[in-house]
Amino acid sequence: MAIDTDKNSYTVIFSIVMVVVVGSILAGLASGLKPLVDANKRFEKQQNILYAMGINANEGTSDVAFISTDEVEDKFESTITKQYVIEGTEASENSEAYLIDIKKEEAKAKDPNYKRKLPLFEGEKDGEPIYVIPIRGKGLWDAIWGFVAVDKSMTVQGVFFDHAGETPGLGAEIKQRYFMDDFEGESLFDESGAFKGITVAKGNADPKNERKTDNAVDAIAGATITGDGITAMIKKDLKMYVPYFKTLK
Repeated sequence: MAIDTDKNSYTVIFSIVMVVVVGSILAGLASGLKPLVDANKRFEKQQNILYAMGINANEGTSDVAFISTDEVEDKFESTITKQYVIEGTEASENSEAYLIDIKKEEAKAKDPNYKRKLPLFEGEKDGEPIYVIPIRGKGLWDAIWGFVAVDKSMTVQGVFFDHAGETPGLGAEIKQRYFMDDFEGESLFDESGAFKGITVAKGNADPKNERKTDNAVDAIAGATITGDGITAMIKKDLKMYVPYFKTLK
């Protein structure tokens, strides 16, 4: 018997069947691709951490190029000698600290009974220990984040910043060399030894960033709110590590 395709019931049944079939296919693809997606996320985080330490594939003076995914895991394992989870002044080694989601940890910390876990990565540069700290904040349109490499005195050795949706040519410039390189050599403490962070300052009057004791770098023209977001996340997130770093002195 021929099926009457003009009936409303046929259209409804056909639509339901197609939704189930397509949904099953997409679910299968998502499940099959998940290991690859997870691996790419891991590689990206490792590349960002290494970049903050000055380990990259840059060639020119304005390049921002990462270690290739083919070699990043080996380079990460040989460079990052220890991974820690910080809770107050206590640090416990954890080889999977880089998997901690700091966004989720911040949300959990709204519960006063929850003890927030802070990931910290220790490597070596020029024979001296270097520590890399992940940070996360809010830009003009969406999330911004980064990694800050510091020495024992919490003097910045390098940074990497990225964003989810800042304006091209304006806030999106936070991931350009001319901005990120300015942070190198800046201290997170003022001259009295109190934590001050680093301010992305409009009208800083230090275009070559020669002053390294002013706790400030020049802002990006036309990107005030994104710059304020960088300032806020540096002060908010890095301050939580100060108790631990005081134990290193």
